[in-house]
Amino acid sequence: MRAPSRSAPRDCPVCGERLVLTRLSCRACGTELSGEFEACEFCSLGREDRELLRVFLASRGNMKELERHLGVSYPTARARFDQLLARLGLGAAERSGRVELLERLARGEIDIEEAMRSLS
Repeated sequence: MRAPSRSAPRDCPVCGERLVLTRLSCRACGTELSGEFEACEFCSLGREDRELLRVFLASRGNMKELERHLGVSYPTARARFDQLLARLGLGAAERSGRVELLERLARGEIDIEEAMRSLS
């Protein structure tokens, strides 16, 4: 019997830094691979968020279609989508912080190394 599907945490519970995928295994034959692998940015989302994203993409970004699928008002659908964007690091606060960082770089207040450290 297959274990229930669980989402892996994205951030370290001790220090808060981004976790790295280091081991993969095959359920069928038991083969295991160790190393440092790029994790899917959507894999840490919960089932509801993945479904919201799937419906949004399937409707080609049509918010009215998302509203119908969820059975909620447009403002509620928009709020749910904005929460999803924030969980993915694509919310308004994150975007404005990146813009501010790029502006500081353009003014010469920070160098490229400092900007890269701030983005990671």
